[in-house]
Amino acid sequence: MKRFAIEDRVRWSDIDAAGVIFYGAYVRFFEIAESELFRAAGLPLGVLYNSFDCWLPRVRYSCEFRAPARLDDMLRISAWFKRLGARSMTLGFEVEKQDGLRVADCEIVLACVSRATFRAVPLPDALRAALTPFSD
Repeated sequence: MKRFAIEDRVRWSDIDAAGVIFYGAYVRFFEIAESELFRAAGLPLGVLYNSFDCWLPRVRYSCEFRAPARLDDMLRISAWFKRLGARSMTLGFEVEKQDGLRVADCEIVLACVSRATFRAVPLPDALRAALTPFSD
């Protein structure tokens, strides 16, 4: 399994009055890592959606916050596919500071749905094949 990772800095807009990253700011980090993971698999999201005529809406988001991150901390966000199911996939994320301290873990479940009907459809075989190198 190959994990994909990005690095990004905690910005002023990410922190709360206590000076630490607030929970909602993690969504930005996960969205960037997810988009770049699909790109690394050869499927930028615009290409993926048009090629397979599907959407991948998020249906579950779970996060465990382990340690605070503060303004200007450089974070490494690792992303991979924990599960490629019949009609959904589970993305895993780990967030670490430069010193290796784990800050957060997250799972996001994406359903595969028809663009026309928004009903669940099977993951296309070509999509599964492209994502498999980045899966457990």
